[in-house]
Amino acid sequence: MRSQPFAVCLALALALPFGAAQADPQQSEPSAPAPAPAPAAAPAAAAPSAVGDAETGRTLAYTCQGCHGITGYKNAYPSYRVPKIGGQSAQYLTQALTEYREGKRKHPTMQAQSMSFSTQEIADLAAYLSTLK
Repeated sequence: MRSQPFAVCLALALALPFGAAQADPQQSEPSAPAPAPAPAAAPAAAAPSAVGDAETGRTLAYTCQGCHGITGYKNAYPSYRVPKIGGQSAQYLTQALTEYREGKRKHPTMQAQSMSFSTQEIADLAAYLSTLK
């Protein structure tokens, strides 16, 4: 297969309309000023949230169980009680994980964990964890 002649023809075909417009600037009429760009739409108050799948979240939650699945567990450094996440609302869990991922909430372990999850995976985790008691 000889792709080189095809590539040359394609390049010429694409370049000709642009070159023809600039070939004789005296014959062309002065162009009207470009219209002002449309104002950008205001950002939404909240990004659209993904719909979580609890079954997928169940398989992802193994990383959470190491700390959050142990009743009364205290993290060694810094020493604090690990909060119970089972049964929290999906909205709260999604917000918390997203804020850890964006650095708005500070905790090295949670920031590292949340950065490994996509937006969909966070929604899946929240859907599953919100069903626990």
